[in-house]
Order: sequence, then C-alpha cells, then structure tokens
Amino acid sequence: MTLVDRFLQYVKFDTQSDELTNLTPSTPGQMIFAQHLESELQQLGLKDISLDDNGYLMATLPSNSSRTDIPTVGFIAHLDTSPDLTGRHVSPRIVERYDGGDITLNSEKQIILSPSEFPELEHYKGQDLIVTDGNTLLGADDKAGIAEIISAVQYLMQHPEIEHGDVRIAFNPDEEIGQGAHKFDVERFGADWAYTMDGGEIGELEYENFNAAVARVTFTGRNVHPGYAKHKMINSLRIANQFAIMLPRWETPEHTEGYEGFYHLVSIEGTVEKTVLTYIIRDHDRDRFERRKKEFEHLTRKINHEFPNVASLEIKDQYYNMREKIEPVMHIIDIAQEAMRRADVTPVVVPIRGGTDGAQLSFKGLPCPNIFAGGLNFHGRYEFVPIPSMEKAMHTIVEIVKLVAERK
Repeated sequence: MTLVDRFLQYVKFDTQSDELTNLTPSTPGQMIFAQHLESELQQLGLKDISLDDNGYLMATLPSNSSRTDIPTVGFIAHLDTSPDLTGRHVSPRIVERYDGGDITLNSEKQIILSPSEFPELEHYKGQDLIVTDGNTLLGADDKAGIAEIISAVQYLMQHPEIEHGDVRIAFNPDEEIGQGAHKFDVERFGADWAYTMDGGEIGELEYENFNAAVARVTFTGRNVHPGYAKHKMINSLRIANQFAIMLPRWETPEHTEGYEGFYHLVSIEGTVEKTVLTYIIRDHDRDRFERRKKEFEHLTRKINHEFPNVASLEIKDQYYNMREKIEPVMHIIDIAQEAMRRADVTPVVVPIRGGTDGAQLSFKGLPCPNIFAGGLNFHGRYEFVPIPSMEKAMHTIVEIVKLVAERK
C-alpha cells in the first residue's frame, strides 16, 4: 500500500474527539481506527505491538544492527481529529497538478478554496493536492502523520541495507482536546527521545509551544419578570458580556502572531440565570502566562465588587512550553534539521502557536519536538495536504533513523 493510499483510507475513519465524554479514548471511532492500525502493523511484521484499553497503540521496528550503542528513537502521531468540524463521511479528492487558481470544493454550496483567501496555495502550484468536498475537515491533522510513520517503517523494512537501531512508534487518542499524553506510558514506550509528526507546512520543525490554560468563568444571575425587574433582576448574560469586553481586544488570536500570546473566547453558554464563558489562555513566556491568569482573577474580583458573588472562576493548566526540556538535548534538533536537508527540505524552525502532545511528553521525561506532516488549514473545510509534502515527511523520518545510527 502506498503512502497516499494509506492516507485516503485513514481519513474515512470518523475519529473526532469529544472533551465532554470524560472517557479515554473520548469517542469509539478512535478505538476502531486503532484496532485497524494494530492489524496493519501485525501484517507488516512489526514487533512488541500493544493496544491498551485507552487506545494507545505502540510497536517496534527491531534493530537490524549488531551494535548495541544505537539510541532508540520514537515517532508519534495522534488518532483523533478536531471537534471544530465534523470528520464523518470525509470524501477526499486529489487535485492533480494544481494550476494556481480557485479550487471548487463544493459547487452546490459554492465553497471555494482560493489563493486570494489562502495565499499559501501559491507555494504548491504544479503539485498534486488532496482536498475536502467542503462538508468536512480532511483529517491530515494527524492522519497524514500516521500514514507517513507507517510508510517510513515499511520503507526501512524493504531496505535492510539501511542500518538502524530499535525504532518505536506510537499512536495515541485525544490530542485535539489536550489529553493525548495524559495516559501515555513513557516508560513502556522506551525511547530515548521521539518526534511527533504533527506539524503543518513542509519544513516546519518546532520545539517551542505555548504555555496553555483553560479558564471558565461562571456568572450566576437572578431572573425576574422583566416588567417588574427593577433592582431585582441580575442578568448573567449582560454581566458576562461586561467581563468579556474588559479583556484587551487586541490580545486575541485574530490580532496576534509569532511569540505573541492571547486570550481566546471559545464558547458562551447562557441564560439570564446562568452564563458560562470558556476561554483558552496562551503565551510562550511563562511569566506572561502567569500574569494572564492573574488578570482573570483580577477581573473576576472586579465583577464581584460591582455584583457581589455573581462570578466564579476556574482555571486549569493544560501544558507548558517544551523548550526548557529540549534545550539540554539540542542534538535531537540538529538530527532533525540534517535529516530534512538530506530529504531536500529546508528546515524552518518556528514556535508552535498551539500545543502538541510532545510538550506534555517532554515534561514526562520523553524529549519530543514536532516535525511537519505537510497539511495546511487544519480543523476546517479548507484543509488540504500536498502529496509531495507527505512524501518529504516520510523520507525525513527515514533520514532521522539513518542519522541516529550513523552518529556515535
């Protein structure tokens, strides 16, 4: 099976995660997909294959070297797709030799993937692209990563002349809801370090990510007939809106880039009686991150000063910037960069404006930077992946494995 065949098969599995189920995996489709992959790995002849009750699938490509000093390197990708848009009935198609113009994803609904809105398309003129039908996301995040890892392992098995040590691979659930590494057994995985194949455009290499927290502010109101509400009604919706506009309007995702952090209002659920605002808080700098959380505490106190005991705040840290765990082992970044160059890819070291399982895994003792999987416009109907980018990601994995064996 080819890399593209794998990917087109994998995106047919509905693996959208759901943070409300409190289960691992959070949705049954992820386990169904994991079981399919388990069977595929068995057919390939990998060793030490294990799939636990929480949907964590691991396997080994055993060393083919007589040496015992080759480190064990790992490659990791996640099973789930984003809750932001449905991943059910994904119907991908290949746009051959993209001509640089508009791509009609859905003529009936007039959904157009256009370089006027997505200028990065211009970088891929002449290449074959895999796109959606406009009704779903594609699932390149991270089924492209899974396809690339398995295809790389298959390539290594087909080329026994390439010396390598043990190579560990793992596929985990629920990355998109921030829980992918929660039950990942680092000791059982047994790698010296690993790479998540979960980045975006070709060449991306990331070892810095946001510090992240989720904040839920609950406003408890009091409903009274509006005709008789003077000095009696407490409208939680209005007070919640007052809170929201107290945060700086320019420190939001749509106004920030690079290392700039933000506050992001992701949901509002409410009535007069009760309203809940859910935010994600992000910043690369740990001190600024802590100050952002303090700002929520300050604004909650301010609201309660005007409306006693109306607002309550819950903040939960999700993950931290992995840079502090990667800097002591920068040779693993050097290896990834050299591997990309050998695969004829120009490394682009960028900070992740988001999170990755690698961040949590790094803090659990498994240094784990992030490498491009090739897709763009993740989490929406305009998601696409250039086939040559997937192929380059697969060859980057192969070159990493070769370099690990070459270096003493």
